[in-house]
Amino acid sequence: MRTVNEWFGHYSQDHRNPTNRLIHWVCVPAILWSVLAALWVIPVSPSIGRPGFWCMLAMVAAFAFYWKMSKPIGLAMLLVFVVLGGITEILYRQLGPQMLLWSAIGVFVAAWIGQFIGHVIEGARPSFFTDLAYLLIGPAWLAGKVMRRFNIAY
Repeated sequence: MRTVNEWFGHYSQDHRNPTNRLIHWVCVPAILWSVLAALWVIPVSPSIGRPGFWCMLAMVAAFAFYWKMSKPIGLAMLLVFVVLGGITEILYRQLGPQMLLWSAIGVFVAAWIGQFIGHVIEGARPSFFTDLAYLLIGPAWLAGKVMRRFNIAY
């Protein structure tokens, strides 16, 4: 497995333009939330869990990837998952599953349009075109930037 610095170094090469980076600060968390929200509404038998069960399984799998890559990044992404999961639970209760799903779809589409506009401005293809694992790296890359800002090693 590549090191966190190898992942982030390659990802950074495709994200040098300040406008593209700014777009990513908005769109990457929006995409992450929309995926989690869409998973949240997948029906689950009460005998195995409650709404959000499939989302939690996906977050555990993603956390395992991050934890193996870097313990500090894993903990940062765990915090991100707890916050986004909490927001999603609140929205699920307020909006209901159908409206939450439609909201997630709208955010997902709008955020991906933003991402592709950013990459047109950048003049570089999105990193996930070379390796789908980069879909997991985007959120961690932003978490790493926040950690560096506060002098937290990853």
